Amino acid sequence: MTSPTGADSTRDRIVAAATTEFARHGIAGARIERIAKAAKTSKERVYAYFRGKEELYRFISSRELAAVAEATRMDPVDLPGYAGRIHDYFTAHPERHRLMAWGQLELGPDGTPDDDPVRQTMAHKTAQLRAAQEAGRLDPDWDPLDVLVLVNQIATSWVNQPGLTTGIPPQEQVAYLASRRAAVVAAVQRLFPAAQASLDEER
Repeated sequence: MTSPTGADSTRDRIVAAATTEFARHGIAGARIERIAKAAKTSKERVYAYFRGKEELYRFISSRELAAVAEATRMDPVDLPGYAGRIHDYFTAHPERHRLMAWGQLELGPDGTPDDDPVRQTMAHKTAQLRAAQEAGRLDPDWDPLDVLVLVNQIATSWVNQPGLTTGIPPQEQVAYLASRRAAVVAAVQRLFPAAQASLDEER
């Protein structure tokens, strides 16, 4: 992505280089020196924009959350469809799933500010799910946070198993991945059936 004005290419290069660096090495393993070299700039220039690795990572993860939300569009009364879109997004961009996973592993809940993008996103989505429950369009016996976590885990289950596709002939991979996607959607459908009205709207 480029900056809104398109004027600061150095900053854009830093963000692009850091995105690749964090996806490969995590936060602790990332090196400002490598980011600066890949961005064709200096360490001092990186620090002029971002005070440290954690601030840089949080900025990038916030952008990624926005991109995921735009691509997947959670519909609280059609969670099977939402799970399918999450599966598609991260199957196409496994490096972005790794990028987000590093933050969960390394940052943890301690010291996370209230305005943290991940925390805000979770709060917003659980509020949407709770509203659907109150409207009678989603099983109210589940805690909304449990619903969200389970759907996300099921949707990304195959992204976390890249070795299982090794050895599948290229001509069979499309059908294989389609079958895995169908399994994801079916699993979520059994747990959290899509509301009929939502299904009718898609037809």
